[in-house]
Amino acid sequence: MNKTKWGILGLGKIAGKFAKGLKEVEDAELYAVASREAEKAETFKKDHTTTKAFDSYEAMLKDEDLDVVYIATPHVFHHRQTLLCLQHKKAVLCEKPFAMNKAEVEEMIATAKKENVFLMEALWTQFLPHFKYLTKITESGEYGKIKNLKANFGFPAPFDKNKRLFNKQLGGGSLLDIGIYPIFLALSLLGKPDKISAKATIGQTSVDENCYVLFGYKNQVEAELESSIIKKLDTTAVIQFEKATVLVNTRFHEPSSIKITTPNSEELKEFEVTGNGYEFEAAHVQKMLSEGRKESTDMTFEKSLQLIELLDTVREKIKLEY
Repeated sequence: MNKTKWGILGLGKIAGKFAKGLKEVEDAELYAVASREAEKAETFKKDHTTTKAFDSYEAMLKDEDLDVVYIATPHVFHHRQTLLCLQHKKAVLCEKPFAMNKAEVEEMIATAKKENVFLMEALWTQFLPHFKYLTKITESGEYGKIKNLKANFGFPAPFDKNKRLFNKQLGGGSLLDIGIYPIFLALSLLGKPDKISAKATIGQTSVDENCYVLFGYKNQVEAELESSIIKKLDTTAVIQFEKATVLVNTRFHEPSSIKITTPNSEELKEFEVTGNGYEFEAAHVQKMLSEGRKESTDMTFEKSLQLIELLDTVREKIKLEY
């Protein structure tokens, strides 16, 4: 079987993690990498044993042997770069958040359909074993319905107005970078909320440094969600079912373990992961491509649209505009 030839567009920290995870995927080859800086591309090529390095995104996309591109640039560039890849007929796995707003996501999806090319948002949690298990027990009703959900993600980042996290021009702030994970979890387990309230601490660079979100559902079910780039949070998820409490241990968005507590028992579920976790989404993309699909069966266009819609609504409530 021919190997799937991957390219990485944008060579920051997340690109390195994805390249490492890709080594765990059968029939995957990190074929090409591209950066606007030639030296950066050559260094990445050497560090990750890549076949080709380009100092131009366009040059990489013109390579006929390239099958699929992982976009690993800051949020603000996702929309434009996804369109560029799709127009070159290259399948795309674009890092989360898919784009800056729903209008951009809609155009990306429409372009993928027009060009008849595969496109998926790289929300890696969707494909991790512990998340698959969590989804399974929720859907099965084994522990009854969810009564309450709490999830947070926070760490004190060193302040630098020019770095991505605090730079508004690069889509900085806690919500789009890490707040997306608690919101994604609530959407996955509870669906779209009936009510949304939110408040945030807006810092000196005009991005949200801390964001608290409350989703309200029928039957008084609530999801309490928080993100922060100025303080350390547990980065856990606690789901209160009718018959059990399920704790997704820190860090809940990456490979983790789950503790299930019932009135009569306590069980710790471990999930064996040999790589760093990024291999699961990459393997899924390869499966979709091998089946000739243009849309993921798991991280669907509809789910990405619902997710960005929620993020847009929260931004509107905390008065955060890009």
